Amino acid sequence: MRCLIVTPEKTVLDMESEFVVLPLYDGEFGVLPNHVPVVARIGAGDIRIYQSDQNQLQSPEDAVCFYLEGGFVEILDNNIVVMSLFAVPVKELDIEFAESQLQKAIDRPFHTPELAKIREEQLYSRRARLKIAKKYKQ
Repeated sequence: MRCLIVTPEKTVLDMESEFVVLPLYDGEFGVLPNHVPVVARIGAGDIRIYQSDQNQLQSPEDAVCFYLEGGFVEILDNNIVVMSLFAVPVKELDIEFAESQLQKAIDRPFHTPELAKIREEQLYSRRARLKIAKKYKQ
């Protein structure tokens, strides 16, 4: 399967894969070859792209991993196209920066419904970024 990750700025990844785990908004989603067509909303989390045979037990260390934040995925004819607002290799995530961004989101005012919604969305993505940064730095 071809896996393509694009952001508004550039194409981040274009590679062949045998198994992909996506961070959808409501949980993880695995994709094997010949998957039925799907369009879904991307959440905040790590996408894991495996190039080896899917019948073997695989760990994140065996995968190409990126942190994604928002967007959509289209799965069609053995092509996985991820259109994300933000995509960066997980090894480039910085724990201290993620912690500071989470603290900024926590400190954000939320005295109106609109500000409360923005704050909640930022808390969701900043918590996910910190979780993934810690997951891959251990």
